[in-house]
Amino acid sequence: MSRTDHMDVAAYALGVLDAQDAERFEEHLATCWACAAELETMVPVVGMLSGIDGESMAALEQTHTDPALLDRTLGAVRRDRRRTRVRQLLATAAAVVVFGGLSGVAAGFLGGDPPATPQAEPTQSVPTAAPSSAPADPNDPNIGGNEQEGDQHNATDPGTGVKTTMWLAKKEYGTQISLQLNRLPGPRTCRLLVVRKNATSEVVGTWSVPGSGYGTNQNPLGLELTASTSAPLGDIAKVQVQSVDVNGVASPLVTVADL
Repeated sequence: MSRTDHMDVAAYALGVLDAQDAERFEEHLATCWACAAELETMVPVVGMLSGIDGESMAALEQTHTDPALLDRTLGAVRRDRRRTRVRQLLATAAAVVVFGGLSGVAAGFLGGDPPATPQAEPTQSVPTAAPSSAPADPNDPNIGGNEQEGDQHNATDPGTGVKTTMWLAKKEYGTQISLQLNRLPGPRTCRLLVVRKNATSEVVGTWSVPGSGYGTNQNPLGLELTASTSAPLGDIAKVQVQSVDVNGVASPLVTVADL
C-alpha cells in the first residue's frame, strides 16, 4: 500500500471519503494495525464533531480550506448514523490491533521455545463407591436421590405397628436427627423425644397427624422430619416418637434405642 493509504485515517473517520476511496481504505485497514490504532485515538474527536452543527462549523472556518471538502465534512457530521459508524470502526480497529498482538506472540513461538505456562497443582479426587450389582430395594428410604446424612437406624414397634427410619448425624452444635415415619395413624398429636444417657430428656419437635395418617392405606405418603438437639451424639441413649393425648399424657409409638 502507498503512503497515501496511511494518511487517509482522518478523512475516513470523518466520513469524507467517497465510496471507492472508503472501500480501498477499509481493505487497507484490515491488515494495518498502525492505522487501526490511530483510528481508535480519533474517536473522541469525531464524537465532539458530531455534537457541533454545520452552521457553527461554517462560522468558525476562516481558512482557505477546499470548499468541497468543507461541505462534505459538514454533511458527514450532520448524519445521525455517525455514532453507529464509529462503533463499527472501533470493532474493526480493535480486531486488527488484537490480531497484530497475536501475530507477535505467534512469531515468538516460531522463533524459539514457547513461554512456560503455569501448571495447576494436582488435586486429590474423592473416592467414589463402585455401583452395586444387587437390585435396589424399593422400600429403602434412600432410593430416589433422598440419601440422608448420618448413621441410619430402623425400628418398628410390635405393639403400635409404627415404622421409622432415623439418621443421626454429629454436628458442632450437637446432633441432627432426620426421620421418616410410616404406618402412623391419625388424627393425633405427636412429639419427638431425645433421652440422654444420664436419664434427662428433651422434646425436640412436635407435629399434628391428620385423620388419614402417614404411610397408611388412606395416605401412602410417609412423613419426613428433621430436628436438632444440643446433646452430643455419644450422649444420646434413645430417640422416641410419642403420641400425646388431650390431657398431655404421652405414650410411645416407636423407639430407636440401638445407638
